[in-house]
Amino acid sequence: MTVLRVAAAAYPVDFHPDWGAYEAKVSGWVADAAGRGANLLVFPEYAPLELVSLLPPELHHDILPMRPALQAFLPGFTALHARLARQHGVGIVAGSFPVASGEGFVNRAHVFGPDGQASHQDKLMMTRFEAEEWFIGPGGGVRVFEMPLPGGETLRFGVAICYDSEFPTLARRLAEGGAELLVVPSFTGLRSGYTRVRVGSMARALENQLYAVHAPLIADAGWTYAVEQATGRAAVYAPADLDLPEDGVVAQGEWNVPGWLVTDLDLSLTRRVRAEGHVLNWRDRAVAESRPTPAEVVPLGEAARVEETRA
Repeated sequence: MTVLRVAAAAYPVDFHPDWGAYEAKVSGWVADAAGRGANLLVFPEYAPLELVSLLPPELHHDILPMRPALQAFLPGFTALHARLARQHGVGIVAGSFPVASGEGFVNRAHVFGPDGQASHQDKLMMTRFEAEEWFIGPGGGVRVFEMPLPGGETLRFGVAICYDSEFPTLARRLAEGGAELLVVPSFTGLRSGYTRVRVGSMARALENQLYAVHAPLIADAGWTYAVEQATGRAAVYAPADLDLPEDGVVAQGEWNVPGWLVTDLDLSLTRRVRAEGHVLNWRDRAVAESRPTPAEVVPLGEAARVEETRA
């Protein structure tokens, strides 16, 4: 039996007077989750945009020059999370950051192992706000991260950032690469947006018969247009089969209440579902793609009678 204790953050955006205040906040959050025995900590999409509070006031609502200005904090941001991962011996999926890449910017989630080793996953599918207003572009490729667990076990997981969770292919590639856990950091301004990510995450858990961990941003930050409003609740999803919850919800926090959702995940349960479930979505994925043919339009009602008359 392989048990993972995961912590999903419903993380609130705060206005910070200086870097020290931000560092103290993140350090306290990591220490709290690690103290509760979590092996993997997941922060939301765009969580570090509270660092906008450290920029000159004229940039707080000016999202295009905000992007290059935020790059000054990136080295300290990655160093802080690497140090905290090493200090507490935990894996961390840090809040995604708008990172300069090539001639533009990508939405990048930095991932740290328990020894502080760093990698990342870029968002592939951009929302209209990102593409049309903020000019954040898609990254390339998907990665499966392999992390040691206590007792000599190993976890493989992947990251689908917010909108990415609403498309099957990315999660499918991760599962085919060995991922048994899908991490979904999100930033959604409205409950409808949160619902889209929730439904997408639950669908990916069903299709690939794995766990999905949803970590949302919480914000009421009228001082910056970047993350002015954000809503949600942390949650963990699974395929609804065998000994897993009948509604597919393993655990969930309170609506718009900041804090960690700490949950134990037994990977032997999802492995058994893949092998012995009442349905075998993972096994049947290839044939499910091959059987449908191009759709045939079949007229019904008045249109059908007109067609018959012409014939």
